[in-house]
Amino acid sequence: MSRTYIIKDNSVENRLFLNRIIVAFVIILLLTSALIVRLVYLQIVGHEHYSSLAKDNSIKIKPLVPTRGMIYDRNGKVLAENMPSYSLELIPEQIKDLDDTLKRLQKLLNIPDEKIQQYHKQRKREKRFASTPLLMNMTEEELAKFAVARPFFPGVDIQVHLARHYPYADLASHAVGYVGRINETELKTLPVAEYQGSSHIGKIGIESSYEAQLHGKTGYAEIETNAQARAIRTVNAVEPTPGANLYLTLDIDLQKTAYDALDIYNGAVVAIDVKTGGVLVFASRPGFDPNPFVVGISNDAYQALQSSENRPLYNRALRGLYPPGSTLKPFVGLAGLEYNAIGTQHRIFCPGFYQLPGVSHRYRDWKKWGHGSVNLNDAIMQSCDVYFYSLASALGIDNMHDFLQQFGFGEKTGIDLVGEKAGLMPSREWKRRQRNQSWYPGETIITGIGQGFTQVTPLQLARAMATLANKGNIVTPFLVDKIVNADSTTHGPETHKGTLPVKQENINSILTAMVNVVHGERGTAKIIGRNINYQIGGKTGTAQVFNIKQDAKYNENEIEFKLRDHALFIAFAPADDPKIAVAVIAENGGHGGSVAAPIAGKVIKQYLESDNEN
Repeated sequence: MSRTYIIKDNSVENRLFLNRIIVAFVIILLLTSALIVRLVYLQIVGHEHYSSLAKDNSIKIKPLVPTRGMIYDRNGKVLAENMPSYSLELIPEQIKDLDDTLKRLQKLLNIPDEKIQQYHKQRKREKRFASTPLLMNMTEEELAKFAVARPFFPGVDIQVHLARHYPYADLASHAVGYVGRINETELKTLPVAEYQGSSHIGKIGIESSYEAQLHGKTGYAEIETNAQARAIRTVNAVEPTPGANLYLTLDIDLQKTAYDALDIYNGAVVAIDVKTGGVLVFASRPGFDPNPFVVGISNDAYQALQSSENRPLYNRALRGLYPPGSTLKPFVGLAGLEYNAIGTQHRIFCPGFYQLPGVSHRYRDWKKWGHGSVNLNDAIMQSCDVYFYSLASALGIDNMHDFLQQFGFGEKTGIDLVGEKAGLMPSREWKRRQRNQSWYPGETIITGIGQGFTQVTPLQLARAMATLANKGNIVTPFLVDKIVNADSTTHGPETHKGTLPVKQENINSILTAMVNVVHGERGTAKIIGRNINYQIGGKTGTAQVFNIKQDAKYNENEIEFKLRDHALFIAFAPADDPKIAVAVIAENGGHGGSVAAPIAGKVIKQYLESDNEN
C-alpha cells in the first residue's frame, strides 16, 4: 500500500505571505492617500462651495415684501391705498380629509367652483405644511359665518394681509389704474431679486407707469430650518424699503364733477393746468371698478366688461380716436394767418355750401342758408364751415399738416402713462405710404373742418388748447407731481419746453375770436357765458359718426342714438390770464354748444372758484 507524503516548504510560504502583506500595504497606502487627497479638497479647495451647500440645507432665504407706495391727488386725498384684507387659508397637513373640508367650506360660504380650482393649482406649488389661500378679500358676512363654524374646520384659519384698495372705484380707474397678480409672461421679464415673494404688479395707469417707484425694494430674512424645511428661528434680516408715495396733479373733486357732468354720454374730459402742464382732470366714461382685479376678477365679470357695448375698459381720454370737427378751426385759422393765406379782415360770402372750381359736388355748411359775409372772427365765432373750406383749399394739405403737427396733432403728447395713441394728422405722404393712393382736393377741403382722415385723442385736444392759450409756449401734460420716499422728495417727469415760431398778434386774434364763441351775441357756446364774472374762450365742434349722402338730410330724432354726431368743445379760462384748458368729447351728444360746452363750463367754474379760495 502506497503512501502520499506532503513536503512543506516554509521559505515559499513566507515569501508568499510577505508578498501579500506588501500588496495589502500598497492598497491601504493608496486608499489612505486618496482619502487624504479628498479631505484636502473638501476642507481647502472646495471648502467655500460645500460650506455654502451645507448652509443652504439649514438656512433658507425668505423674501420680505415691501409695502407698496400710496397714491394721492393734488389735495392729499387717497386714490390708492393698502387695506387689511382677510383671507381664508388652509394647511393641508393639518386636515384629514381635504376634499370633504373643501366641500363643506364651499357650501358654507358659497364659494364658486372657479375658486376651488384655483386653490388646487396653487396648493400643488406649496409644501403640505404651508398655508394656502382659498378665499381672499372676505366680506364681513363671510367672516361671521366662518367664525361660528370655525371649531369644525381644523387646519383652516383666517389670515390678514395688506391688499390694494381704490376708494374712488370707477371715478379714477383709467388714470390711477390697478394692480393684479403677476402672470407667467411678466414673471419671465421681472428682476427675480426684487419680485421674489411679490404677488402683484401694476397693470395699467399710474400703477403700471410708476411700478418701479411704487413697488419699493425687497428685503430678506435668513431662516434656520430643520430637515423638513420647517422654520426654527430667524438668523438675520434686512428690512424691505417701502415704495414711494405719489402725489398726482389730478383733482379728484374736479374729476367727479367732469365725470358726473358727462351723465348719459360716453366720452372723456381732460383738463390741464396751462402754466405747468399738470393734468387736473383725466376722466373717461364709463369707467370700471378696479378693486375686483386686485383679488382676481371672476371670468364672468371680466367677460361682462369686455363684451359691454359701452366699453368701460377702454381709456377714451388716452386712446380714444375721434374726428376733431370744428374744434380744429382755430388752429387752421392760425395757420392761415401764419402762411398769409388770409388776413384777420379777409371776408368771404357763405351761401351755405362750397364748391371746388369745375366740380358739381357741394360741401355743405351746417347752416344750410349760410352765414353771409364773414371774416375770420365771425367764422370762428359762428363756426362757418364754408370759410374754412375755402381757407383749407388756399393752404393746401401740406401746409396744414406741417403747421398743425406743431401743436401736437398726429403725435403722442408724452404724458407719463403707457399706451397713449398718436392720432392722425393726414398728409400726401401718409396716404401714399399707407394706402398707396393719391391725395384729392376734396380731402383737403374736409380736413379744414376736422373731418376726413384726421383723428385726435381728447388728451391731444386739451394739450393743443393749452399750448394755444399759453401763447405758443409748448405745454406737455403729466400726472405725477411729486415722488416722496422715506428720505427724499423728487418731482415728476421732465416736460418738454419750447415756444412755437408763431406771431403773438396772430395768436391773440384767434384767442379773441374764441372768447367771442362764448361771449359774442352769435357765439355757438354763448349758453355758458352767462352769469359768470370771468371770460372763457372756447370752440364748439360736431363730428360725424357716419357719412351723409349729397342730397340726404340729417335728422337727429330719426336715427339710432349711437349714430348721432359726437359733441366736442375745447376751452380756456380766464381769458385774460389762462390757468386751465379743457377738452370735452360726449359721444353721440349731437351738439358741442348745448352738450359738451356746459360740461367744460362746470369744470372751469369749480376750478376757478377753488383757486380763488386758495
